[in-house]
Amino acid sequence: MTAQNRGQTPTIVAIDGPAGSGKSSVSRATARKLGFGYLDTGAAYRALAWHVTDSGLDRENADAVRGSLTHFDYSIGLNPDHVTVTVNGTDVTAAIRTPETSAAVSAVARVPEVREYLTNLFRSIVASSELPGVIVEGRDITTVVFADAPVRILLTADESVRAARRGAELIGAVSAAAESVTDSVVDQTADQIRARDAADSKVVDFMNAAEGVEVVDSTALNFDETVDAVITVIRAATVKEQA
Repeated sequence: MTAQNRGQTPTIVAIDGPAGSGKSSVSRATARKLGFGYLDTGAAYRALAWHVTDSGLDRENADAVRGSLTHFDYSIGLNPDHVTVTVNGTDVTAAIRTPETSAAVSAVARVPEVREYLTNLFRSIVASSELPGVIVEGRDITTVVFADAPVRILLTADESVRAARRGAELIGAVSAAAESVTDSVVDQTADQIRARDAADSKVVDFMNAAEGVEVVDSTALNFDETVDAVITVIRAATVKEQA
């Protein structure tokens, strides 16, 4: 039975955190275990950055970026095992992950009208879901987009650990242990993480938990333990909500 068939809105789980904290992978795994949907909000910012670049617009021109929203028909699936992103009917799932698109995201995200537009879009996507719940992951999700969600989590870890894990992903390592990653890769990744956090922190505060937001620190946890910790928070919060 779906959430809408029960006459209920989906349970919203909002997850935020710094770069390299594992928000995406942990959110997908959590959604899979609970039978929830998964919404990657960062994909929308990437998709708009791709749209602006593909349209030949100057991403540093706020007026041009605002104007691009008029012709931005965005769609994303909520299946945690298969996320497909389209813009104006074109599948851009792979295209939005290119270095060129990544380089344009911060400039696009700084435009206030963009954040307002996409915030309303995220709320609409979740509201129309027929799933029992949706894990919503990304920047300012716990403080702005779904500040009233029954479950809000800040997922974090020490910077060195985040760098090692991201480095392991980049070199295709199976293990996320720090010793499996070369020092040079860790150093480069740490610099990238600091740069990403610094750029994003100019727009939103994702390093400190707002009132009512539960912190899950995965510094000393492996991946499965982190997922279990997130699920524990979700179950405790939903029980409290239903009490």
